Amino acid sequence: MNMRVLLVDDDAAVREALGQTLELADMPAILAGSYIEAKDHISPDFDGVVVSDIRMPGKDGFALLDYVQSVDADLPVILLTGEGDIPMAVRGISAGAFDFLEKPCAPQDLIAVVERARKTRALVLENRRLKRQLETGDAAARMLFGTSKQADELRARVRAVARTGAEVLISGAPGTGTSKVAEVIHLLSAVSDGPFIKRAAASLTPQTLTDALTRAIGGSLFLDEVAALSPEVQFTLLECLEKDCGARVLAGSYRDLEQEVAAGRFNHDLFYKLGVTAVRIPGLRERPEDIPVLFRHYVAIACEQAALTPPEITPALISRLMAQDWPGNARALMNTAMRFAMGLGEGEEEAELGLNEQLAQVEHSLLSEALRRHNGNASEAARSLKLPRKTFYDKLTKYGIRPETFR
Repeated sequence: MNMRVLLVDDDAAVREALGQTLELADMPAILAGSYIEAKDHISPDFDGVVVSDIRMPGKDGFALLDYVQSVDADLPVILLTGEGDIPMAVRGISAGAFDFLEKPCAPQDLIAVVERARKTRALVLENRRLKRQLETGDAAARMLFGTSKQADELRARVRAVARTGAEVLISGAPGTGTSKVAEVIHLLSAVSDGPFIKRAAASLTPQTLTDALTRAIGGSLFLDEVAALSPEVQFTLLECLEKDCGARVLAGSYRDLEQEVAAGRFNHDLFYKLGVTAVRIPGLRERPEDIPVLFRHYVAIACEQAALTPPEITPALISRLMAQDWPGNARALMNTAMRFAMGLGEGEEEAELGLNEQLAQVEHSLLSEALRRHNGNASEAARSLKLPRKTFYDKLTKYGIRPETFR
């Protein structure tokens, strides 16, 4: 738990001593000498707790407690009291303070109370994040499209990985969308309120990497094509990760990093550090049944952005799209959809599949389209294709198509 502690005390010696105690306990401390200095750090999404002396010149600890309560009543405030201030501290508890400690306090007492407050704060922030997710919809469902088994597995994997908080290595063929998957992981994570910073690995120097990690503190840093990092920057990244830089690193790569390690082009220790958790994005070749879903989505986006009337997407067009290999994956399909939306043709890639494979993809497309038109009603879909029900169900089994996914 890397939540911060805002420590407020007008006595510089006490402030520094308590700050050092917190730092030694791996509790990052923000030191402030007054109410005015402290209030600038207070916000509804402050990822930490407040420890404040009661007696301070000008506005005191009670004033700070009132201000915190007005900003976020669930932000824990621990009051520090001097000798004889116990009645005041009790008054503070009644006013909403989390707890109080009498000065001078033993380090173990301070750490114990702060740790309890941080756990309480973490639970509050997590509950808020989950509530926002319920209100806005799950980012994986909203941003990762497809009805195939592979698409379902990808969404499930992304959700599981997002919860871990560990570094993530996202791999896939060119055009599969490592950046989008990284963004979904960030949005589903406990640091979704923090920044999401993206950087092209090839352009980074040790200094610019450090700057990017600093900007991403409390959030996530996505490194696009991490295999392109220079050896010097790889070493800097490894050092930062081992020291816990305060930002979650999500690394994308279209290359086989194990081969890069074997060839001596990628740091062995960094590979295993980044690969604590991994997500592989399947290419369109592995899930052709998702092509119609993605194509319609991209056409809708293009038409909305350009204020165009959506053109008709015929079963014949979908069949042609599904008969292609799409080595450029989702990016190439998106380009084709944009050209189609603007009336510039389909822009399809040359098919490299054999006749049987192309016919199978066309058949798969026609079955899926029939189910889509009839909202997953298998009997109606079979009737529209003039197929006996048994034959229709045999074909669904052959291609792994589930009628319920179209309802």
